[in-house]
Amino acid sequence: MQAVPRERFVLPADQAFAQADCALPIGYGQTISQPSLVARMTELLALRPGDKVLEIGTGSGYQTAILAQLGYADVYSVEIIPELAQAAAERLRALGLTGVHLKVGDGYFGWDEHAPYDAIIVTAAPERVPQPLLDQLADGGRLVVPVGPRFAYQSLRLIVRHGASFTVTNVVDVAFVPLIHPPEPDPD
Repeated sequence: MQAVPRERFVLPADQAFAQADCALPIGYGQTISQPSLVARMTELLALRPGDKVLEIGTGSGYQTAILAQLGYADVYSVEIIPELAQAAAERLRALGLTGVHLKVGDGYFGWDEHAPYDAIIVTAAPERVPQPLLDQLADGGRLVVPVGPRFAYQSLRLIVRHGASFTVTNVVDVAFVPLIHPPEPDPD
């Protein structure tokens, strides 16, 4: 975590708070999570050399950089807001981080093209665990996701796949911005 300069991932007005253990706004109604939560979520992934990781919600790219800095895995990251994705790509490139693949898209659906993933991390809160993410999780894979209602506390969950079944552990209550997922069009 010390190898990734958090101040590069926050807005200029918040640089003085970059090392504080708090969430900060990054624009577009999104936030960068507090470092202790980033560390805890990364730890829950239990990454091993050669793992393939899917991150939903690139945001500023901070969590992406932490994952890439570990050097264990290829990191595939999906961001729905094009401006955040572009800025994150520039930051990651400037830091010389390799093994990172970014895509602008709806993270609710994951990134099926590169599935299965050994680990999936979701950095915004869906009301329910998206089925596509469960489907893209490898056997023995770990999914770390905050789940719960919008604009309220959610439960950070660790979900481990065992063949066709899943073990779910509620880790801690957290507060995340909602996962942006456009509503399905009305068929009428």
